[in-house]
Amino acid sequence: MIKLRCLRIQSARLVLLFFGATAVWGQQATIPQGQAPTAGEATGPAHAAVKDAQHRPITAGGFVDNAPVVFADITRSAGLEKFHHVSGTPEKTTIIEAPGSGVALLDYDNDGWLDIYLLNGSTVPALKGQAPAPRAMLLHNNHDGTFTDVTDKAGVANERWGFGVAVADYDNDGWPDIYVANYGKNRLYHNNHDGTFTDVAEKAGVTVGGWSTGPTWGDYDHDGLLDLFVPGYVKFDVDHPPHEGKDGAPITLCHFRDLVVFCGPRGLPGEPDHLFHNNGDGTFTDVSVKAGVSDPRGLYGFASVFVDMDDDGWVDLLVANDSCPNYLYRNRRDGTFEEIGVASGFALSDDGREQASMGIAVGDYNRDGKVDFYVSSFSDDYNALYKNEGGGNFSEVAYRAGLGYPTIPFLAWGTGFLDFDNDGLLDIFVANGHVYPTVDQQDWGTTWAQRPQLFRNLNGSKFEEVPPATGSGLADVIPGRGAAFGDLFNDGHIDVVINNIDSTPTLLRNVVKNGNHWITLKLTGGPKGPRDAIGSKVFVSAGGARQRVDIFSGGSYGSSSDLRAHFGLGAVTVIDNIEIDWPSGTKERISRVPGIDRILNVEEGKGIVGP
Repeated sequence: MIKLRCLRIQSARLVLLFFGATAVWGQQATIPQGQAPTAGEATGPAHAAVKDAQHRPITAGGFVDNAPVVFADITRSAGLEKFHHVSGTPEKTTIIEAPGSGVALLDYDNDGWLDIYLLNGSTVPALKGQAPAPRAMLLHNNHDGTFTDVTDKAGVANERWGFGVAVADYDNDGWPDIYVANYGKNRLYHNNHDGTFTDVAEKAGVTVGGWSTGPTWGDYDHDGLLDLFVPGYVKFDVDHPPHEGKDGAPITLCHFRDLVVFCGPRGLPGEPDHLFHNNGDGTFTDVSVKAGVSDPRGLYGFASVFVDMDDDGWVDLLVANDSCPNYLYRNRRDGTFEEIGVASGFALSDDGREQASMGIAVGDYNRDGKVDFYVSSFSDDYNALYKNEGGGNFSEVAYRAGLGYPTIPFLAWGTGFLDFDNDGLLDIFVANGHVYPTVDQQDWGTTWAQRPQLFRNLNGSKFEEVPPATGSGLADVIPGRGAAFGDLFNDGHIDVVINNIDSTPTLLRNVVKNGNHWITLKLTGGPKGPRDAIGSKVFVSAGGARQRVDIFSGGSYGSSSDLRAHFGLGAVTVIDNIEIDWPSGTKERISRVPGIDRILNVEEGKGIVGP
């Protein structure tokens, strides 16, 4: 008998009941007080179709002629079109075929330029050895706007069903390593310092098995070594996938707006989550249960991130759960965590609903010195913006910020805060794409392939959608999934790479030219903290404003972004000071900053080093 999960009860105030009725991916059961459980309602109620002037669904339309071009699609000229993602069958008859995969930006060879690692999916025949396995791809940055496939030399093809990736220097040797979360055994690719990697997951004890999703690295216990968290999604057997009315699966479990679709996640058993403590000798110990983060309720984890949300000097842990309340684990500073998702306000939407959370963005969008979060969600629902009120408390303010209504028709995945126009305020990017191909045959105002969205931060409290200029990257209609963010061309502009399901990827080059200035800091930690400075908080004061950037691994949807801290400065040409809270506990202040519009190297205890 299938165990049913994540039901909400409607009363004067909404409360949570974690085991009850069922709904499909992105759907939710709502029960008036005193009535029996029902199922099959969406996390947000079905909305009327939104169409543009040409009667196209807004998810694949709404293009604006002569609008300013923010991103140019340079996928083909950069050489990324050689990669093609594969995930099961085009029909998506089972849940494993639909989520897609992440992407990582990392400087794997320490040449100062970001490279690209694209995860691939798989097929059931490939899992059974009956067909060639799709391969991941590592693309070396040639410093001229192009990338070269170096997967074979590097030894990182994965050839398993990949979902999430997180980059970190887990052994503090100065070289970034790659953790890949799969369906089946996971991989830990150790960087050999010569352009090659070795999978050491078995030896390290971090293979997991089952279905893993978006991992994150962070030093939760202050021993100077990065630990690893791996969320689990759904227990899934490729030989016995759930189907409507079979194996105890209720009919409502496998319907969306009266269409028969794949079953789940609701009603399916969830995978546990895993926290691996870094032993410092190349091995890890699973401390999930002891630390209180194993997820015994079996919720459906998609994304995770270690970040210090309450500024007590210890990284906390956020987990975005699909169709269930999100987790926020506060670090107790003794090797354990306290789950405060509901109490903090991070678990639910502003109206008290669990959402189908897909990805997490991390950033201080209102420049109040506290880190905020943006969580992507399903169509017929909106993406949530969690404003940090301090003391471990959050207010969900998407509608107040102008971010509610525009996202409802879209099904959102990879997301991030980025200052695309270098005006000193963090903007929001979202990669979109549906999970049910059959929506293209319906008049619902939503589509399988969808354009991405970019929201400009107007004043630290309100956002507006940037018009998708006709023919530009924002007008790409793509089945988006993972998204990673970083300055790929070292020109001071943040670019975006999207890993599209069953398709080629998308490389969006930032082509904004407005004269605004910037500064980027590459941090190197000292002997008492992580070498790559993951867990650091960086503050830049200039022109009367103080900005914050957190250095973290993972987040978005199954993706890992540039670990350098980028700050837009607007018209300001002088930086007053830089403050860094290192994960070791050291606080460093730099008053003399040699210029702007450049990338600076900062070493803990030594300040700015090198040219």
